[in-house]
Amino acid sequence: MTLPPTVTNRAFERLAEIGAADQGKALRVAVEGGGCSGFQYEIELDVVGEDDLVLEGSGEKVVIDSVSLPFLAQATIDFSEELIGARFVIENPNATSSCGCGTSFSI
Repeated sequence: MTLPPTVTNRAFERLAEIGAADQGKALRVAVEGGGCSGFQYEIELDVVGEDDLVLEGSGEKVVIDSVSLPFLAQATIDFSEELIGARFVIENPNATSSCGCGTSFSI
């Protein structure tokens, strides 16, 4: 059985701040081939699809398609604010290595 990722309260709060649900959108987290380490995360506001896993909190939604789900098992989706910028970040226990920017990884 594949355990789904978790989404932090901070990530849901950020989605509420930008009004994702008010726009009829959810945060889509997907995994695609590419990047400097083999796979890369695609994070965007999108509509909910038929085969999406929907994670809900604070009236907001995060969606993951069925192809990406095994790559994100037990991952944590968070929002980070640092001096260099703010972004959604993924802490993925399945990744054996990742690039410096955190958007590319290998398994």
